[in-house]
Amino acid sequence: MNLSIMTLLQAQGQAGQSGGGLTMLLMLALIFVVMWLFMIRPQQKRQKELNAFRDSLKKGDKVVTVGGIYGTIVEVNDNKVMLEIDKDVKIKVDKASLVKDFSEAQQA
Repeated sequence: MNLSIMTLLQAQGQAGQSGGGLTMLLMLALIFVVMWLFMIRPQQKRQKELNAFRDSLKKGDKVVTVGGIYGTIVEVNDNKVMLEIDKDVKIKVDKASLVKDFSEAQQA
């Protein structure tokens, strides 16, 4: 009797282990899908919007740099932008350091 109970428990344990591996695989897949939906996809969308913003820069746009310097674009080159931050004060910055456009916000 003792032997039959042990055999039955071992059979149930082995059946549970094979299903457990599949469950673990499904849980990992679910975690990856959730991470992609809530973390990776929104970051990719923000990066595309930022690249589109940087490509559409033109003279007269009011922008802010990553360092918090507000200015108006005076000249746009391939990778650099000349900003006027005060009357007759101009600085040259990399396009990658520009993060926001305040042209529409200032007019409203």
